[in-house]
Amino acid sequence: MTDASPGALHHLEIWVGDLSAAEWSWGWLLTRLGYEVRDRWPDGVSWGRDTGPYVVLESGPDVASAPHDRLRPGLNHLAFWGGSRSDVDALVRDAPAHGWSLLFADRHPFAGGPEHYAAYLEDAQGFEVELVASDGGTPPTP
Repeated sequence: MTDASPGALHHLEIWVGDLSAAEWSWGWLLTRLGYEVRDRWPDGVSWGRDTGPYVVLESGPDVASAPHDRLRPGLNHLAFWGGSRSDVDALVRDAPAHGWSLLFADRHPFAGGPEHYAAYLEDAQGFEVELVASDGGTPPTP
């Protein structure tokens, strides 16, 4: 059942400079997290699950040619539940073969704090995701 109450997230749309590269890295990750391709068009693709928000990657004539920088004002990262600690570890192990690199390797898997088991990955276009373990993924205090 979809949560259509006011304030519930409907979808995320990420504009990318290179759709093919983004689909290669993000498609692998989203598929591993249980998402499926829902729609495809010349400048984009969307992934969804049975319920909840869906994720769109889009590139087209309206997308500026400037690279994404997670350190500039705007989106820093997206956080997903990554499954168990062993699931998160498996994602980290497989991620480099799909264009992702591990951030904060010197503090991994506790870069978010001693009680927050998570992986922080960055794709080749500079987008960051946080994969939080369900068994040890208490959100850090801002």
